Amino acid sequence: MSYFDDLNPYLIREEQTDPLSNEESVVNPVEEYTENILKNNIGKLGTFYFTYTGSTEWRDRVYRGVLEQAGIDHFVIRDPQNNRRYLLASLYYVWAEFDEALNY
Repeated sequence: MSYFDDLNPYLIREEQTDPLSNEESVVNPVEEYTENILKNNIGKLGTFYFTYTGSTEWRDRVYRGVLEQAGIDHFVIRDPQNNRRYLLASLYYVWAEFDEALNY
């Protein structure tokens, strides 16, 4: 690879791995930090704050419920008053408050 290839922001590089190596790929812990905290607190009641940028009708929303599932880009909460479930995109998630101590 030349000096100019390193400066090219559009260059797609393929990762070179040794198939005989026993090394596992390292995942950046910051990328999964929120997801892991949510997964460790499934079953807890919390208040979840969202901001939908670019929307005047849904600008800021607050959901209260029991955390049921957490994935990389979403999580599911259940409203304990009516058992309605919400699938929420992590893209709009800002923060959460829980009524008890967090596991992390």
